[in-house]
Parts: sequence; structure tokens; C-alpha cells
Amino acid sequence: MSAWSLSPLPIIGAPMAGTGTPALAAAISDAGGLGIFPGGYLTGEKLAEGIDAVRALTDRPFGVNLFLPTPVDEERDGDRLRSYAEALAPVAMSAEVELPTPRWDGSDNFRDKIEVLEQARIPLVSFIFGVPPVDSVQRLHAAGSVVMATVTDSSEARAAVDVGADLLCLQGTDAGGHRGTHRVDAEPNNQGWRELLPAVLAEVAIPVVVAGGVMSAQDVTDALAAGAVAVQCGSAFLLTDESGMNDAYRAGFTDPALTEQVVTRAFSGRPARAIRNGFVARLDPVAVPVYPIVNQLTKPLRAAGAATGDRDLVSLWAGTGWRQARPGPAADIVAALAAEVAEKSQSSRWPRSL
Repeated sequence: MSAWSLSPLPIIGAPMAGTGTPALAAAISDAGGLGIFPGGYLTGEKLAEGIDAVRALTDRPFGVNLFLPTPVDEERDGDRLRSYAEALAPVAMSAEVELPTPRWDGSDNFRDKIEVLEQARIPLVSFIFGVPPVDSVQRLHAAGSVVMATVTDSSEARAAVDVGADLLCLQGTDAGGHRGTHRVDAEPNNQGWRELLPAVLAEVAIPVVVAGGVMSAQDVTDALAAGAVAVQCGSAFLLTDESGMNDAYRAGFTDPALTEQVVTRAFSGRPARAIRNGFVARLDPVAVPVYPIVNQLTKPLRAAGAATGDRDLVSLWAGTGWRQARPGPAADIVAALAAEVAEKSQSSRWPRSL
């Protein structure tokens, strides 16, 4: 695998599928961090278009994130899904939305997107929801890509090392959006990266990036002092000018009346940290771990909420530090996060090649 020069600053932008944009990835990279373009839910063709869009905006290195396919079984999961669809039906009727017929395919166009990434020669490719197949890792290495796997505990970290990952993103419970648990039915732990990092560093010999609740320069300094090589931030960038956050999401994210968070399967079937809204309050008690089929069912409801500005129908993904998020250019957020990172610490911790 060829050497790759990483970003000047140990700040990585979380991909945030559905909200991350080419403009956001490019802006973070241009500011000295490392932007990541979200490839989840896209076709291979749309991924290629997104990569081209990022490259049209920046000549700096950036990354791409993919979802690992989640095996589904209609015979095993069909009854649970039908039960959830029945619970969704009154909500859909009220929103004048027709629930789709489930497609029992959890591939997320994975093979097509690996081919796109091979051709595009992306500096960093990250994965979530499992460990990538060994052959995919080898193909990406041959194309010059660094491979980063998202993990939530020591056992997942070891599994990622075993398939040849170069870098880990250790995601703690404070992270907004989907938890990166490798099994869809696994209940995520309630530990932050501060609790998880020592155990993971004791188990693996590759660099570790931490994610979850990183909203300030002090958080970045703490992470580097604890042994992380960088941080990955999502919620910190949600209100930026380059974010793809829709109006309904923004309204719920910034509403002072919404004060409670929950880790819920209500929107997708996978556990994800969100601000509690009307949809979560109604559906979380009956949610089922059938991803990505639940995500298919709720997609038109979320789209209706986005179109009408109804914050109670959209997924209000947010990390625990969401109240600290600020509007403005993404470059300003990168600068604020890196304000206390000394050059000496930066150069000694954040590896220049892997």
C-alpha cells in the first residue's frame, strides 16, 4: 500500500448520510481537516457523481464512507416488520403518505461502490456497520486507499484489525446518528470514547480516531492526550453553511423546547442517537431491529416531514453536545476545534503515512 499524507489538522468530518454534502466535505478538507463524503444509501453512479463534485470544489485529500451490507431474512424478520408497519400505518395516513412495499435486499449497492472507489483512488475509505470483506480491503489497498473501520468496543476493534483495517474510528455513546455496532440486533454499550479508548488501545496496535460528543477545542486536546490520533465530529458541523440539513431537521435541532435525547431504532431499525420528537415518542416503544427494511418503510414519512417542515416526522440525529453547535462556515468550526492543538502535539500524534 502506498504512503498517504493525512490532513494537517487531526479533525475529521463525520460523513452523516443524508446531511453530508460535497460542499461540506470539501470545506473541511480545505480548512486543514479531512472531509468525508457519505456513500451510504447511494448507487454506484451517484457515489461517482458525489466524488466528482467534491473534487470540483477542492484539490485536498478527502474520504468516502460506505455502509456494510446487513443480511436480512424475510422468513425470520417478516412478522416483526409487519407488526411495525401496522404501528406506522396511522402515522402514514395522517401524513397522507403510502408506505412502500419492503425490498428484502440489504446490499446497499456495496459491490458497485467498491468498484467506483477502486477507480477513484480515494485517499481514505471508512466503513460502518461491520468489518469490510478482506478482498475489498485488499482492493482498496491496491488502489492506494487507507481503510478505516468504525467500532464501538474492543471485540469489534480486534475484528477490524483482523481484516486488515489501517485505522479505527472508535465511536462512543455520545455520538449522534447511527451507532456503528457490527450486529444489527446488538444493544450498544453506554460508554463514551473516554471509557472505551484505553481498552481498545491495549488490544490493537493501529491508530485510533475517536468520535462522540467532540464539540470543542478542549475535547480535541483531551482526545489527543488520551492517545487518539484524531477526532471525528458530526454534530459540530450540522448547522454550518455547507450542511445539507433540511428546514424541519434544523427546526427540531435548534428548538429549545426539545431537551431529551434517546437511542432509538424507530427510524431505521438500527440504534441511533436522536432528539426525542413526536415520531420517536410514538414509535420507539414498538421499534424492531430489522435494518435496512425499517429504514425503507420510514423513508417516505421522513421525506414528507422534510417537505412540509414537520419536525415530528424527521430523524433529529444529534450527539450529546448538540447545543454547542454553531452556524457559519465549516472552516470556522475546524479552526475552533483545532484552536488548542499545538503543532508539536499535532505532528507527533496524527500520522503522516500509514
